[in-house]
Amino acid sequence: APAATPVARRMAGQVGLDVRQVPGSGPAGRVTKQDVQTYLAQQPPEAGPPVMPAPAGAAPLPATAAADPRGELRERMSRRRRTIARRLVEAQQTAAMLTTFNEIDMSAVMALRQRRQADFTTRHGVKLGFMSFFVKASVGALKAFPRLNAEIQGDDMVLKQYYDIGVAVGAEEGLVVPVLRDADRLSFAEIERRIKAMSQKAQAGTLTLEELRGGTFTITNGGIFGSMLSTPILNPPQVGILGLHKIQERPVVVDGAVVARPVMYVALSYDHRIVDGREAVLFLVRLKTLIEEPETLLLEG
Repeated sequence: APAATPVARRMAGQVGLDVRQVPGSGPAGRVTKQDVQTYLAQQPPEAGPPVMPAPAGAAPLPATAAADPRGELRERMSRRRRTIARRLVEAQQTAAMLTTFNEIDMSAVMALRQRRQADFTTRHGVKLGFMSFFVKASVGALKAFPRLNAEIQGDDMVLKQYYDIGVAVGAEEGLVVPVLRDADRLSFAEIERRIKAMSQKAQAGTLTLEELRGGTFTITNGGIFGSMLSTPILNPPQVGILGLHKIQERPVVVDGAVVARPVMYVALSYDHRIVDGREAVLFLVRLKTLIEEPETLLLEG
C-alpha cells in the first residue's frame, strides 16, 4: 500500500475512501492531505462511497419543506461542494491570512488590446483577453518577491523555482482551479488558448486530476460577475492569491486635472506567516507597474 500522511488517512477514512485509490504527489509517491482533497473534488457526485447513506428503503432525499410554515428547502451538498467547503475552512483556520489592495489604470492595456486584437485573433485563432496580461504580470512580480511563490511544510519554507499559475474558473458545481504549468514559458497566445480550453472543460466537467493538481499561485477574477472589490481566500498550500475585479470608469487626478479613467481594484491575500506586509504591498505595486506599462510584458515574451 502507498504511504500516506496521518492527516490524509484520517480525511480519507471520514468519507469512506480507500487511500490506495489516490495518486500521491509527496516524496516516494506519499499521499498528502491535498492529494485526497483534489481527488475528492474530481469525483462525480454518484462516484465513490456515499458519505451518509439513506435509511433502508428510503428514496433519495428530495428538496422538502422544513417545519417553518413559511417553507424551507433542504438540499444535500454535492461531493465537490463539500470539498470546497472543507478547503475554505482549512484556509481560514490554517493560514494567518491578510489582504492588501491597490488600483490599476487599465487605459494602456485596453488601448493595446484594441490595436492588436484583430491581428492577434487572425494569427492565433483566439482573442487577446486581460487574463494573459495578469498571468504575465503575476509571474514578473513573483520573480521579484519569491516568497509569494512558496508553501510552508512544517518549519520550512519551500520556494518554488517554477511558476504554475492556477486560474479560478466557475463551474456548475462550484469554483475549480486548473493550473497553467510553467506559465513563465508560455506566450500570450498559449495562455489564452489554454485558459479557453480549461474553461470549456470546467463547464463540461471533464477536467482531469492532473490539470487541477498543484499550482504555486492563484488568480481569481470576480470582475466577470461584476464584483467591485473582494478579499479572496487562499488556495492551500499556496500562500498568495490575486483577486481581479470589474473595470469601471472612475475619477483620477492626472497632472492636476480630474479625468475619467478605466480603473480596476486588485486584491492580494497572503499568508502572513512567511510573507511580510511590505512584500505584499510591493508585489501589487510591481504588478500595477507592469499592467500600466504593458509593452514591458510584450518585450519579456
